[in-house]
Amino acid sequence: MARAGLTAERVTVAGAELADEVGLEQVTMSQLARRLGVKDASLYTHVRGLEDLRGRIALLAADEKTLRIAEATAGRAGKDALVAFANAWREYAHQHPGRYTATQIPIRIDPQLAANAPGPRRAVELTYGMLRGYGLTEPDLTDAVRLLRSTFHGFVALEAAGGFAHQRPAQDSWLRALDALHVLLEHWPPSREGDAR
Repeated sequence: MARAGLTAERVTVAGAELADEVGLEQVTMSQLARRLGVKDASLYTHVRGLEDLRGRIALLAADEKTLRIAEATAGRAGKDALVAFANAWREYAHQHPGRYTATQIPIRIDPQLAANAPGPRRAVELTYGMLRGYGLTEPDLTDAVRLLRSTFHGFVALEAAGGFAHQRPAQDSWLRALDALHVLLEHWPPSREGDAR
């Protein structure tokens, strides 16, 4: 019998906390059941299995990360918005590595849960809104979104893996990368649509 008060939300939060501690790929339903003090079978009253749990963690993390970014960028534009956006992204990845991983890998998510989750949609709106402040339109907007995501995720992934062992502090390189992105966004090259691929 499931512990009194156990809900899908509580199971998801506990799974997210476990993912932050041991890594998303290391989370099992048995570990989570032990953490919650219930039998494995009790969890299936609230989530359908490990893939469903991972999908729920991804949606929770997307909501949390987007809220942080929204709060950080509120009332800001241009470079101030870019730096606030990037710092909120990086801080979330540092503080919640398991949850962050769930937002960066392909996970099959229940379509009904995804439809009711504001995080992913709001993330797109925030990112595109910030980039429109640089005067970008499609297809450059999409290209710039991909560039930012690649830069932010690449940096935090390498940082988490200990890939920046050089004596120069990673923070200094991070700030220079944001300076460079700002200059690039202000001087975005003309679209090459129609060129031979």
